[in-house]
Amino acid sequence: MPEAGEGTPANGSGAGGAKSSTASASSTRETKDSETQVEAAYSALRKEFQECVESIMELYQESLLQRQVAAGLLLFIFCVCGVEFISYCFHVAERLSQPSIVQKMRRPSGEEVLVDDYREAYWWLKENTTHDARVLAWWDYGYQINGVANRTTLADGNTWNHEHIALLGRCLTGPERASHEVIRHLADYVLIWAGGGGDDLAKSSHMARIATSVYKDHCLGDASCSSYRVNRTTGEPTPMMAGSLLWKLHGHNLTKDVKVDSQLFEEAYTSRWGFVRVFRVLNVSQESRSWAGDATNWKCDAPGSWYCQGQYPPALASTLIKKKAFQQLEDFNVHGDKEDE
Repeated sequence: MPEAGEGTPANGSGAGGAKSSTASASSTRETKDSETQVEAAYSALRKEFQECVESIMELYQESLLQRQVAAGLLLFIFCVCGVEFISYCFHVAERLSQPSIVQKMRRPSGEEVLVDDYREAYWWLKENTTHDARVLAWWDYGYQINGVANRTTLADGNTWNHEHIALLGRCLTGPERASHEVIRHLADYVLIWAGGGGDDLAKSSHMARIATSVYKDHCLGDASCSSYRVNRTTGEPTPMMAGSLLWKLHGHNLTKDVKVDSQLFEEAYTSRWGFVRVFRVLNVSQESRSWAGDATNWKCDAPGSWYCQGQYPPALASTLIKKKAFQQLEDFNVHGDKEDE
């Protein structure tokens, strides 16, 4: 007879093998059942999709009249829009083909008049100023002054020096006397656009902000220069704007109690409809004028070159020392100081 110790492991091993086989068979049946269910669900979904597509196709075939009407309507809309677009193109082309400095204006009476103020003002400069006259104006009109009037302007559309534009903005939006002290070393005349709309007064808040971006004392502690504006409720200018050179040039003898200082500026020309005003700068510094006219002070990249960096007369040193080199806020390669923050 075999001993108990020998038979017991054999009997235990056999029972364990039977249990393992049963579990494996059960798992296989469950897997097959799951696959069958997934396949059945997929088959049912595919059948529903096919039925949906067939229904749509039947509806599409039955609605032939509706499709024709929709197509005709779309074609009609396309033709109408096309004709309108062509008409609009001709209308815009006709407007753009006219000289940009000559415009049409309709008076309150309904009468249509031709506004030739800009050309006439530039022609006045050409006919009534010396050939070497220098004109201070906002950079927008630089090319027109140079091309039509054939006079030197302090800035134009190709003036990339932001700090120079800031100086012009400082002169126009700064106090009258302080501005004159700078302008007398740079220009013989000041030209502004007036008459409403997009004139210099409308742009002046931008001029003030540009000036502040370089000359921090212009609107001290106020980067947006909110102290230079017109009150939208009352229509009155802030004290800073009311004391600015531009406000006085713009409203000279037109706005109540607004006049330029007769010892600093003199009205030289106002166009027929008031869109352009030119003022003569009094007490121009002849020393600075002669210095600026000396070619050795032009700082050209080569003798006789058309590209000259230029420099300001020495008399402006006390003003230029206040400027801070302009840098874009996006220039992350340059570390700013506490003032910039």
